[in-house]
Amino acid sequence: MSGILTVIALLAVVLPASADPLSVFVSVLPQKFFVEAIGGPSLTVHVMVPPGASPATYEPKPQQMVELSGAALYFSIGVPFEKAWMKRLSSANASLKIVATDEGTEKRAMAAHHHDGDDGHDHHHDHGLDPHIWLSPRSVLTQGRVILRALVAADPERASLYRENYRRFAASVVALDLELMERLSVLPEGTPFMVFHPSWGYFADDYGLEQLPIEVEGKEPKAGELTALVERAKAEKIGVIFVQPQFSRKAAEALARSAGAAVEILDPLAEDWDENLRRVAEALVVSASRRQ
Repeated sequence: MSGILTVIALLAVVLPASADPLSVFVSVLPQKFFVEAIGGPSLTVHVMVPPGASPATYEPKPQQMVELSGAALYFSIGVPFEKAWMKRLSSANASLKIVATDEGTEKRAMAAHHHDGDDGHDHHHDHGLDPHIWLSPRSVLTQGRVILRALVAADPERASLYRENYRRFAASVVALDLELMERLSVLPEGTPFMVFHPSWGYFADDYGLEQLPIEVEGKEPKAGELTALVERAKAEKIGVIFVQPQFSRKAAEALARSAGAAVEILDPLAEDWDENLRRVAEALVVSASRRQ
Protein backbone atom coordinates (compact mmCIF):
# COMPACT_ATOMS: atom_id res chain seq x y z
CA MET A 1 0.00 0.00 0.00
CA SER A 2 2.81 2.39 0.87
CA GLY A 3 4.31 1.79 -2.61
CA ILE A 4 1.04 2.80 -4.28
CA LEU A 5 0.85 5.93 -2.16
CA THR A 6 4.41 6.80 -3.17
CA VAL A 7 3.54 6.45 -6.88
CA ILE A 8 0.44 8.63 -6.44
CA ALA A 9 2.51 11.26 -4.66
CA LEU A 10 5.12 11.24 -7.44
CA LEU A 11 2.42 11.57 -10.10
CA ALA A 12 0.96 14.55 -8.27
CA VAL A 13 4.35 16.23 -8.45
CA VAL A 14 5.07 15.32 -12.08
CA LEU A 15 1.65 16.16 -13.58
CA PRO A 16 1.28 19.84 -14.54
CA ALA A 17 -1.24 21.97 -12.68
CA SER A 18 -3.18 22.39 -15.93
CA ALA A 19 -4.09 18.68 -15.74
CA ASP A 20 -6.93 19.84 -13.50
CA PRO A 21 -10.02 21.03 -15.39
CA LEU A 22 -10.10 24.75 -16.05
CA SER A 23 -13.08 26.38 -14.33
CA VAL A 24 -14.94 28.80 -16.61
CA PHE A 25 -18.27 30.63 -16.59
CA VAL A 26 -20.72 31.46 -19.37
CA SER A 27 -23.83 33.60 -19.22
CA VAL A 28 -26.40 31.41 -21.01
CA LEU A 29 -26.87 27.71 -21.72
CA PRO A 30 -26.16 27.73 -25.48
CA GLN A 31 -22.68 29.09 -24.70
CA LYS A 32 -22.09 26.02 -22.54
CA PHE A 33 -22.67 23.92 -25.66
CA PHE A 34 -20.03 25.90 -27.59
CA VAL A 35 -17.43 26.08 -24.82
CA GLU A 36 -17.71 22.40 -23.94
CA ALA A 37 -17.45 21.43 -27.60
CA ILE A 38 -14.14 23.29 -27.88
CA GLY A 39 -12.79 22.66 -24.39
CA GLY A 40 -14.00 19.10 -23.86
CA PRO A 41 -13.32 17.45 -20.49
CA SER A 42 -10.46 19.90 -19.90
CA LEU A 43 -13.06 22.38 -18.65
CA THR A 44 -15.66 22.68 -15.93
CA VAL A 45 -18.31 25.01 -17.35
CA HIS A 46 -20.66 26.91 -15.03
CA VAL A 47 -23.75 28.65 -16.41
CA MET A 48 -24.78 31.91 -14.75
CA VAL A 49 -28.40 32.08 -15.99
CA PRO A 50 -30.16 28.78 -15.14
CA PRO A 51 -32.94 27.16 -17.19
CA GLY A 52 -36.18 29.13 -17.02
CA ALA A 53 -34.54 32.38 -15.90
CA SER A 54 -34.29 35.49 -18.07
CA PRO A 55 -30.86 36.90 -18.99
CA ALA A 56 -32.51 40.31 -19.05
CA THR A 57 -33.21 40.42 -15.32
CA TYR A 58 -31.15 37.65 -13.67
CA GLU A 59 -29.24 38.31 -10.45
CA PRO A 60 -26.38 35.91 -9.57
CA LYS A 61 -26.84 33.78 -6.46
CA PRO A 62 -24.35 33.78 -3.55
CA GLN A 63 -23.20 30.23 -4.39
CA GLN A 64 -22.44 31.32 -7.94
CA MET A 65 -20.29 34.14 -6.63
CA VAL A 66 -18.38 31.59 -4.53
CA GLU A 67 -17.83 29.38 -7.60
CA LEU A 68 -16.82 32.41 -9.63
CA SER A 69 -14.00 33.15 -7.21
CA GLY A 70 -12.20 30.04 -8.49
CA ALA A 71 -12.86 30.53 -12.21
CA ALA A 72 -10.20 31.43 -14.76
CA LEU A 73 -12.46 32.80 -17.54
CA TYR A 74 -15.89 34.35 -17.93
CA PHE A 75 -17.33 34.19 -21.46
CA SER A 76 -19.73 37.12 -21.78
CA ILE A 77 -22.06 37.52 -24.76
CA GLY A 78 -23.79 40.87 -24.33
CA VAL A 79 -27.04 39.89 -22.60
CA PRO A 80 -28.59 42.67 -20.47
CA PHE A 81 -27.80 41.38 -16.97
CA GLU A 82 -24.08 41.54 -17.76
CA LYS A 83 -24.20 45.34 -17.94
CA ALA A 84 -25.43 45.54 -14.37
CA TRP A 85 -23.27 42.76 -12.94
CA MET A 86 -19.99 42.43 -14.83
CA LYS A 87 -18.02 44.83 -12.63
CA ARG A 88 -19.25 43.05 -9.51
CA LEU A 89 -18.45 39.67 -11.03
CA SER A 90 -14.94 40.86 -11.80
CA SER A 91 -14.46 42.19 -8.27
CA ALA A 92 -15.24 38.72 -6.88
CA ASN A 93 -12.09 37.36 -8.57
CA ALA A 94 -9.19 39.67 -9.35
CA SER A 95 -7.59 37.11 -11.68
CA LEU A 96 -10.78 36.43 -13.65
CA LYS A 97 -10.44 37.22 -17.36
CA ILE A 98 -13.61 38.46 -19.06
CA VAL A 99 -13.83 37.22 -22.66
CA ALA A 100 -16.36 39.03 -24.82
CA THR A 101 -17.53 36.33 -27.22
CA ASP A 102 -19.54 38.90 -29.18
CA GLU A 103 -16.26 40.51 -30.25
CA GLY A 104 -16.13 40.73 -34.03
CA THR A 105 -19.87 40.15 -34.46
CA GLU A 106 -21.88 42.89 -36.13
CA LYS A 107 -25.08 43.17 -34.14
CA ARG A 108 -28.45 44.04 -35.54
CA ALA A 109 -30.89 46.46 -33.92
CA MET A 110 -33.58 44.86 -31.81
CA ALA A 111 -36.83 44.55 -33.72
CA ALA A 112 -38.20 48.03 -34.03
CA HIS A 113 -41.66 49.27 -33.12
CA HIS A 114 -43.57 51.27 -35.73
CA HIS A 115 -46.61 53.41 -35.08
CA ASP A 116 -48.45 56.25 -36.76
CA GLY A 117 -47.89 59.52 -34.94
CA ASP A 118 -50.24 62.44 -34.54
CA ASP A 119 -48.56 64.09 -37.50
CA GLY A 120 -49.62 61.23 -39.75
CA HIS A 121 -46.09 59.97 -40.26
CA ASP A 122 -44.74 56.54 -39.40
CA HIS A 123 -42.39 56.70 -36.41
CA HIS A 124 -39.62 54.16 -36.07
CA HIS A 125 -37.99 53.33 -32.73
CA ASP A 126 -34.95 51.10 -32.18
CA HIS A 127 -34.25 49.82 -28.70
CA GLY A 128 -30.62 48.83 -28.53
CA LEU A 129 -28.70 46.02 -30.15
CA ASP A 130 -29.94 42.45 -30.29
CA PRO A 131 -27.85 40.15 -28.05
CA HIS A 132 -29.22 36.84 -29.43
CA ILE A 133 -26.19 36.17 -31.63
CA TRP A 134 -26.00 32.52 -30.56
CA LEU A 135 -29.09 31.80 -32.71
CA SER A 136 -27.13 32.33 -35.94
CA PRO A 137 -24.82 29.44 -36.86
CA ARG A 138 -22.75 31.84 -38.94
CA SER A 139 -22.23 34.11 -35.93
CA VAL A 140 -21.43 31.08 -33.76
CA LEU A 141 -18.39 30.37 -35.94
CA THR A 142 -17.04 33.80 -34.97
CA GLN A 143 -17.88 33.20 -31.32
CA GLY A 144 -16.08 29.86 -31.49
CA ARG A 145 -12.87 31.51 -32.69
CA VAL A 146 -13.01 33.94 -29.75
CA ILE A 147 -13.52 31.03 -27.35
CA LEU A 148 -10.62 29.12 -28.90
CA ARG A 149 -8.20 32.05 -28.59
CA ALA A 150 -9.12 32.56 -24.94
CA LEU A 151 -8.68 28.88 -24.05
CA VAL A 152 -5.31 28.65 -25.81
CA ALA A 153 -4.10 31.78 -24.00
CA ALA A 154 -5.32 30.57 -20.60
CA ASP A 155 -4.15 26.96 -21.01
CA PRO A 156 -1.41 26.76 -23.69
CA GLU A 157 -0.39 23.21 -22.70
CA ARG A 158 -3.65 21.95 -24.17
CA ALA A 159 -3.64 24.29 -27.18
CA SER A 160 -3.46 21.48 -29.75
CA LEU A 161 -6.45 19.76 -28.16
CA TYR A 162 -8.51 22.95 -28.22
CA ARG A 163 -7.59 23.64 -31.85
CA GLU A 164 -8.57 20.14 -32.94
CA ASN A 165 -11.84 20.36 -31.03
CA TYR A 166 -12.57 23.70 -32.66
CA ARG A 167 -11.97 22.27 -36.14
CA ARG A 168 -14.52 19.54 -35.46
CA PHE A 169 -16.94 22.02 -33.91
CA ALA A 170 -16.65 24.47 -36.83
CA ALA A 171 -17.25 21.67 -39.33
CA SER A 172 -20.40 20.63 -37.46
CA VAL A 173 -21.68 24.22 -37.38
CA VAL A 174 -21.14 24.64 -41.12
CA ALA A 175 -22.94 21.34 -41.73
CA LEU A 176 -25.85 22.49 -39.55
CA ASP A 177 -26.07 25.79 -41.43
CA LEU A 178 -26.28 23.96 -44.76
CA GLU A 179 -28.89 21.59 -43.34
CA LEU A 180 -31.03 24.49 -42.11
CA MET A 181 -30.69 26.30 -45.44
CA GLU A 182 -31.94 23.19 -47.21
CA ARG A 183 -34.79 22.62 -44.76
CA LEU A 184 -35.98 26.23 -44.86
CA SER A 185 -35.57 26.64 -48.62
CA VAL A 186 -39.14 25.35 -49.03
CA LEU A 187 -40.33 28.68 -47.59
CA PRO A 188 -40.65 31.69 -49.90
CA GLU A 189 -38.17 34.50 -49.31
CA GLY A 190 -39.44 36.82 -46.57
CA THR A 191 -41.87 34.32 -45.04
CA PRO A 192 -43.10 35.94 -41.80
CA PHE A 193 -43.39 34.29 -38.41
CA MET A 194 -44.79 35.88 -35.26
CA VAL A 195 -43.06 35.69 -31.86
CA PHE A 196 -43.65 37.32 -28.51
CA HIS A 197 -40.07 38.38 -27.74
CA PRO A 198 -37.87 39.27 -30.76
CA SER A 199 -35.15 36.67 -30.11
CA TRP A 200 -34.97 35.21 -33.61
CA GLY A 201 -33.80 38.13 -35.73
CA TYR A 202 -30.36 36.70 -36.56
CA PHE A 203 -31.89 33.34 -37.41
CA ALA A 204 -34.44 35.08 -39.64
CA ASP A 205 -31.69 37.10 -41.34
CA ASP A 206 -29.61 33.98 -42.02
CA TYR A 207 -32.43 32.13 -43.73
CA GLY A 208 -34.41 34.88 -45.46
CA LEU A 209 -37.37 35.01 -43.07
CA GLU A 210 -39.17 37.89 -41.33
CA GLN A 211 -39.64 38.00 -37.57
CA LEU A 212 -42.83 39.79 -36.41
CA PRO A 213 -42.60 40.56 -32.65
CA ILE A 214 -45.59 40.98 -30.35
CA GLU A 215 -43.63 42.64 -27.55
CA VAL A 216 -43.51 46.43 -27.84
CA GLU A 217 -40.48 48.17 -26.33
CA GLY A 218 -40.00 45.31 -23.88
CA LYS A 219 -43.64 45.36 -22.76
CA GLU A 220 -46.84 43.53 -23.61
CA PRO A 221 -48.82 45.41 -26.27
CA LYS A 222 -51.61 47.78 -25.30
CA ALA A 223 -55.15 47.18 -26.54
CA GLY A 224 -54.73 49.28 -29.68
CA GLU A 225 -51.39 47.67 -30.49
CA LEU A 226 -52.85 44.21 -29.93
CA THR A 227 -55.66 44.99 -32.37
CA ALA A 228 -53.12 46.03 -35.00
CA LEU A 229 -51.17 42.81 -34.41
CA VAL A 230 -54.32 40.72 -34.83
CA GLU A 231 -54.98 42.45 -38.15
CA ARG A 232 -51.37 41.83 -39.22
CA ALA A 233 -51.58 38.16 -38.19
CA LYS A 234 -54.77 37.72 -40.22
CA ALA A 235 -53.35 39.59 -43.20
CA GLU A 236 -50.19 37.46 -43.15
CA LYS A 237 -52.25 34.30 -42.47
CA ILE A 238 -50.15 33.48 -39.42
CA GLY A 239 -51.12 30.05 -38.14
CA VAL A 240 -48.81 29.87 -35.10
CA ILE A 241 -47.71 32.41 -32.48
CA PHE A 242 -44.37 31.45 -30.96
CA VAL A 243 -43.58 32.14 -27.30
CA GLN A 244 -40.61 31.35 -25.09
CA PRO A 245 -40.62 29.89 -21.56
CA GLN A 246 -38.94 32.93 -19.98
CA PHE A 247 -41.85 35.30 -20.72
CA SER A 248 -45.58 35.46 -20.03
CA ARG A 249 -47.66 34.10 -22.86
CA LYS A 250 -50.84 36.00 -21.95
CA ALA A 251 -50.63 38.51 -24.82
CA ALA A 252 -49.65 35.82 -27.32
CA GLU A 253 -52.58 33.64 -26.29
CA ALA A 254 -55.01 36.56 -26.58
CA LEU A 255 -53.66 37.38 -30.03
CA ALA A 256 -53.78 33.75 -31.10
CA ARG A 257 -57.44 33.43 -30.05
CA SER A 258 -58.39 36.53 -32.01
CA ALA A 259 -56.36 35.55 -35.06
CA GLY A 260 -57.37 31.89 -35.03
CA ALA A 261 -53.77 30.75 -34.51
CA ALA A 262 -52.09 28.18 -32.27
CA VAL A 263 -49.44 28.95 -29.62
CA GLU A 264 -46.17 27.01 -29.55
CA ILE A 265 -42.94 27.31 -27.57
CA LEU A 266 -39.58 28.15 -29.13
CA ASP A 267 -36.83 28.37 -26.52
CA PRO A 268 -33.85 30.51 -27.60
CA LEU A 269 -31.96 29.43 -24.46
CA ALA A 270 -32.10 25.64 -24.90
CA GLU A 271 -28.81 23.92 -24.07
CA ASP A 272 -28.98 21.38 -26.91
CA TRP A 273 -28.22 24.17 -29.36
CA ASP A 274 -27.97 22.22 -32.62
CA GLU A 275 -31.05 20.08 -32.03
CA ASN A 276 -32.94 23.15 -30.88
CA LEU A 277 -32.27 24.97 -34.16
CA ARG A 278 -33.43 21.89 -36.04
CA ARG A 279 -36.65 21.93 -34.01
CA VAL A 280 -37.11 25.62 -34.76
CA ALA A 281 -36.67 25.08 -38.50
CA GLU A 282 -39.20 22.25 -38.43
CA ALA A 283 -41.68 24.37 -36.43
CA LEU A 284 -41.37 27.23 -38.90
CA VAL A 285 -41.94 24.93 -41.89
CA VAL A 286 -44.96 23.33 -40.24
CA SER A 287 -46.38 26.71 -39.18
CA ALA A 288 -46.00 28.06 -42.71
CA SER A 289 -47.92 25.08 -44.03
CA ARG A 290 -50.88 26.13 -41.88
CA ARG A 291 -51.21 29.43 -43.70
CA GLN A 292 -54.35 29.37 -45.78
